[in-house]
Amino acid sequence: MTSITAAALQLALSNNADANIARVSELVREAAARGAQVVLPPELFEGHYFCQVEDEGLFARARPTAEHPCVVAMQRLAAELCIHIPTSFFELDGPHYYNSLAMIGPDGAIAGVYRKSHIPDGPGYEEKFYFRPGNTGFKVWPAAGSTVGVGVCWDQWYPEAARAMMLMGAELLFYPTAIGSEPHDLSLDTARLWRRAMVGHAVSNVVPVVAANRIGTEKGQTFYGSSFICDERGDLLAEFGREEEGVLVAELDLGRARRHRAAFGFFRDRRPELYGRLAQDI
Repeated sequence: MTSITAAALQLALSNNADANIARVSELVREAAARGAQVVLPPELFEGHYFCQVEDEGLFARARPTAEHPCVVAMQRLAAELCIHIPTSFFELDGPHYYNSLAMIGPDGAIAGVYRKSHIPDGPGYEEKFYFRPGNTGFKVWPAAGSTVGVGVCWDQWYPEAARAMMLMGAELLFYPTAIGSEPHDLSLDTARLWRRAMVGHAVSNVVPVVAANRIGTEKGQTFYGSSFICDERGDLLAEFGREEEGVLVAELDLGRARRHRAAFGFFRDRRPELYGRLAQDI
């Protein structure tokens, strides 16, 4: 297939899991009706972004993959609509907890699980209290005649993650996200930086990128949306502002991206023998 139609969802979320799943499902249906073959909801869409604080009671939100309500709901929906839904969720695996993503295919089956590799720790984003660093390595999956890679939120700031997925064969990168204001510095607005980092991945890897963020204010923290879809040159094909709720849809010409990728020569001219320092601790 030389093209794929992708969608990103942007919405405000409450602490009512059933209501959130129902609203995400509505938007997934809208995306599918508009031709989307892969639909990306935001990170941890079951409820509020709970990592703002360290609260041991919140570990009760986690569930094993096959039992998590978000995963189960998106499995049913993917099978009904014959689409792919990369689904972010709080995973319980024995005594371990992960910020995970289930890649759900058009048959409703889980093609695999990716566990978030980079775990942030700072004011308003205290994820290291809840999540172990992922042990799956980066993942790519076949989807709609293509190969897609998915990083989760903080992963999106790392060029190494994007490049690794590209070397594994990705032709399209997805990033579900929960990011907004910085409680320790209200003058710091990372929205532009956030988008530029991922557009940079698009340009330096010659690959389309899809990013989905939440909106709204949760316990004083405002999430800034700004979800987007860009092509392999970093040109924005669809974008939301900070308060819009809905569905972004764009058709991505993967055949053209492959030609551009070959012509730019970034992968031809790589010098892996010089990059050993990248794999060493500071």
